[in-house]
Amino acid sequence: MSKELTNSTIERQNVLNNPYAVTEIQKAVDLRCIFFEDRNWLNKEQIASFFEVTPRTIDNYLNKYESELRHNGYEVLQGIRLKKLKKAIIEQFGDEMDFITKTTTLGIFDFRAFLNIAMLLTESERARVLRQTILDIVIDTINQRTGGSTKYINQRDEDFILAYFQEENYRKEFTNALRDYVDMGNFKYPMYTNKIYVSIFRENAQEYRKILKLHEKDKVRDTFYSEILDLVASYEYGFAKLLEATHAKWQQKLTSWDVDLLFKEFEKQPHWKPLVERARNKMASRDLVFRDALHLQLKEYIMPVQADEFERFLGEKSKELAERLEEAKDVFKRLKER
Repeated sequence: MSKELTNSTIERQNVLNNPYAVTEIQKAVDLRCIFFEDRNWLNKEQIASFFEVTPRTIDNYLNKYESELRHNGYEVLQGIRLKKLKKAIIEQFGDEMDFITKTTTLGIFDFRAFLNIAMLLTESERARVLRQTILDIVIDTINQRTGGSTKYINQRDEDFILAYFQEENYRKEFTNALRDYVDMGNFKYPMYTNKIYVSIFRENAQEYRKILKLHEKDKVRDTFYSEILDLVASYEYGFAKLLEATHAKWQQKLTSWDVDLLFKEFEKQPHWKPLVERARNKMASRDLVFRDALHLQLKEYIMPVQADEFERFLGEKSKELAERLEEAKDVFKRLKER
């Protein structure tokens, strides 16, 4: 999917929130920076020189995007911190930046803020080339840390296994309720499963498959994030109990029209709203970043993926499913005995 960093705050933030990609980009760029307070910094003149623009151009972007740049590592120093910075500059650069010794305030950019400027600048050819490098490295980093495939990146989450097996149990409750209380053929199983999917993330199974480019033998639920599995399980169990109670009250099997009416009321219950919105946000935002998949029906729910999410799916705590299966044998045994 084509990404235009200059036009999208979300796309820029997804790059800057990915610590693994930022580290690799920093290695690739290898800029001579000011080392201060255990971080690498650049001043406005250094950035203007690197991108072959004037300092005034950088000022213009600072005026327009100050809040975003401050959020991503731009700071204005004065007082004691500025004195310490000046000392560090003299020690590292000698008199190369003698103009700084006379200033009483100084704006400095850490490496993330430098990348932020690179993703904003439209006047610089060097910035354009760097943007392409950034995107290439982001893709390479995700592929490298996931073994080249992101289809099942959801399974690297430590919460996935428990959510998956719990959902399997609740799905049995759901399918048993459809079997025992609904007067329809086998089509009722995929039909009401799709109703749940559409209610939660506005796509049926086939539409979801197409967006994620799943093969025929791929199981949709194997690709769900743990939060989605939890919510699907809640729908399945809750609706199963509603079918059971209605059947007991009416003392007869329900028709498809009866079930449709029940489901409309069921999905309108107000307690679902925050849970559904959270699930939509997680699916839309993560799939765009990790799977390069855009759920058009959930476009308004896309937000930047936070740094802890990258750690969750790409970091040291994330593991391949096979490793987690080995570690969770006792959990599976207890779940199967329920």
